[in-house]
Amino acid sequence: MKQIKAYLEQIATISDEDWTFFMSKLQRRFVAKKDVFLKLHEIENHISFIESGVVRLYIPKEDTDKEITFGFSFKDQFISAYDSFLTQTPSAYQLQALTDTTILSITYADLQDVYQTTQIGNLIGRLTAERLFLIKSKREQNLLNLTAEERYMKLFKERPELIKDIPLKYISSYIGVTAQALSRIRKRI
Repeated sequence: MKQIKAYLEQIATISDEDWTFFMSKLQRRFVAKKDVFLKLHEIENHISFIESGVVRLYIPKEDTDKEITFGFSFKDQFISAYDSFLTQTPSAYQLQALTDTTILSITYADLQDVYQTTQIGNLIGRLTAERLFLIKSKREQNLLNLTAEERYMKLFKERPELIKDIPLKYISSYIGVTAQALSRIRKRI
């Protein structure tokens, strides 16, 4: 619980009363390595904070080699199929733990209660949503403006732990190249 408090206090000062109420709504969950904890077409009912582990966001395909990985979330970040969470409609993608992962989750209904009950809830919600948007926007700009090699280098500069936790086939999908193209990039570096 200390990790999420430290993260949120970077955004805003939270009163002890508001923090106690918010904390009472959090549920700690463990997700085993390789488990899919939100499946295609399920409605996302949680927004979660990663205490430890790595999560992949991806579009599943019948041929698993053709799955499209479009995001990763790490320790001290929020994870959710956020569009499904906000609209309470079925998700178009899945969430999978790539390592044993521990998350603190709050349900949609409980988050609405936090928004209505606490003084700081709406501000935290808005600022968290803004941070999620900026991550998404940065990824889209990188796909449009950088070469595959530049995307690969940038990814590892920002997240050096990727090399040990994430299979290369997911990394190649994430940067938008085939596994063979990623292999060539890695040989050149």
